[in-house]
Amino acid sequence: MRNRVAVKKFKRSYTDKIFDVVNVIIMLLLLVIFAWPLWFVLIASISDPAEVWAGNVLLIPKNLTLIAYETLLDYDVIWTGYGNTIFYAVVGTFINLVMTVCCAYPLSRKDFMPRKVLLLLFMFTMYFSGGLIPNYLVVSQVGLLDTRWAMIIPGAISVYNMLVVRSYFINSIPGELQEAATLDGANTAQYLWKVVLPLSKPVLAVVGLYYGVAHWNDFYTALIYIYNDKLLPLQSYLRNLLMTAQLTLSNTVGTAMSAAEIEALTKLEQTLKFSVIIVAAVPVLCIYPFIQKFFVKGVMVGSVKG
Repeated sequence: MRNRVAVKKFKRSYTDKIFDVVNVIIMLLLLVIFAWPLWFVLIASISDPAEVWAGNVLLIPKNLTLIAYETLLDYDVIWTGYGNTIFYAVVGTFINLVMTVCCAYPLSRKDFMPRKVLLLLFMFTMYFSGGLIPNYLVVSQVGLLDTRWAMIIPGAISVYNMLVVRSYFINSIPGELQEAATLDGANTAQYLWKVVLPLSKPVLAVVGLYYGVAHWNDFYTALIYIYNDKLLPLQSYLRNLLMTAQLTLSNTVGTAMSAAEIEALTKLEQTLKFSVIIVAAVPVLCIYPFIQKFFVKGVMVGSVKG
């Protein structure tokens, strides 16, 4: 008898069921809105260019082919951009993490007297900056213009990410650990390297991903500071391709081609754009599953104001 009463007591109401149905419908609609463009880019990149040009590719690939990827392999500029982007992402993220930790750790220490003044100065830069022209002049005067370091040094630290790491240090690293390490003879550097950093893997993984994705997708910095085509990142080549659509046709100037061949190359341009997008996005998408377990803990704990 008691079991029947308990079942009736916890039985979901009619309004709760309606809410669940509406919630599922909304989630499915959002899934379609966000997932379909990615799916379309994927299937368009492996479909017949003529089918893509005719608008026949919507949900499934038509006349499966890898001609766009085969054509992409023939362009040295794409691989040059790929190599540059990997360099900017790896070296830039490493420098970002070093600068962030070196800044966040002392600001999290209560025995660091000027921490409040420095924290206000850092936060001031989040709301006010010198602007594009002063930044360009500074980069030019220090000799970074048109070099690889122009893509890395000007954005060596994000104040927002630094505050997240600082909050993590304050709320997730017990002060007793510092006292125990000091009693064992550890200095500040040893405590940071052997105690704090191993315990901060979740927030460092998340912040590192933020930095890495920012470097991977960065084309605006190259647009301002880089003039040498050999130093451009992949996203700059991708931007030029999407804006000019001349990657294939530019190599046919001065050659005798029939109208049918020119038409085929024009159609290939459309599919080639999609293949470049896939090539540029896949490495970042492959990284997410490996650090997914750090995401919730790293963001939620690190976002607590300290």
